[in-house]
Formats: sequence, C-alpha cells, structure tokens
Amino acid sequence: MKKKVVVAVTGASGSIYAKVLFDQLEKLKDQISAVGVVMSDNAKEVWQFELGNENYNHYDQFTFYSKNDFNAPFASGSAKYDTMIIVPCSMGTLGRIAHGISNDLISRAADVILKERRKLIAVVRDTPFSLIHINNMKAVTEAGGIICPANPSFYSLPKSIEEVAGTVISRVLDLAGFEQDSYRWNEK
Repeated sequence: MKKKVVVAVTGASGSIYAKVLFDQLEKLKDQISAVGVVMSDNAKEVWQFELGNENYNHYDQFTFYSKNDFNAPFASGSAKYDTMIIVPCSMGTLGRIAHGISNDLISRAADVILKERRKLIAVVRDTPFSLIHINNMKAVTEAGGIICPANPSFYSLPKSIEEVAGTVISRVLDLAGFEQDSYRWNEK
C-alpha cells in the first residue's frame, strides 16, 4: 500500500535535512501516493540563508500548502495521511504540538496524526536541550510521536554535507516504513 506523507519544514536551522528528504522522497515515488508539504515563513527564510536558493519551489510532484490552509486534506483524519515528518522541527513547534496548540497547519496536522494514532516523526535540531525541551519531547513521545534528533552517524564514512545529512534522513525514512537502499551497520 502506498503512503500518504505530510512533510512540515519549520524555521530551525538544518534546511539541508529537508532538502535531502525531498530528494529521497522523489526517488521513493513508487511507494508514495501523495506528499503534502507545509513550510513556515521562517523555514523559507532559513532555507534561503543556509542553502542560498529557493529550490524548495522546484519539487513539482509534491503539493505545497500555506501555513494557514486548514482546507489541506491532512488537516483532517478522514484524508488518511499515515505519516508526518517534521524536518527540521523547531522547539517552538514541538512545544505547541506537545501542548495541543493547533495554531497553524503544521501543529494541526501533527495533532491529527497523533489523535488518529498514525506516525509522527519530529526531527529536532536544537542543542543543547533545556528541561522544557526534554519534557516536550517526553509528552510527544507519550502521545505516540517519535523524536528523531538530527544527529548524524559517521560509520558509513560520508564524504559531503549532503551525505552526512543523508544519514539522518535514512533513519527517518526507515522509521516511516519506507523500503530503501541505505547503509546498514555491519552488512555487506
């Protein structure tokens, strides 16, 4: 069965993670029936600053929604989007999700995913964590979400910043249930 995926991009540093995720989802299109994307205003600014472009506009096979478009299909559980990936996930966004504050499409979609007992993966990027951050991560985890810190691995010997980011995105895609060809520890 093909997946329906929501990707939310927030204003935390780490736009490279969103870019690599978009690129990988393009490659996995045979496993996907829909990708809905919502980006905060800050996410677009951070992307432009960190990556030096506005290439998030070039992913034509995804459907982009404005941050306040509550008519997006994934604003309701009836649309049956099965996975939401927030990458990078700011601590502000995580806090709103942890406390059930649905003040934009990102937090509403996360609320829907959690209430429907579907898969929410929050790729948090801040460091260090305050006790408030840790408690918010705990609350989201207890509600059924998955906290996947943007901590790259290096045992695959990545050669570029995109390959480093790819180690995190590979883990995210595994958590989301995609079949993919990626580095596996100690496998030939």
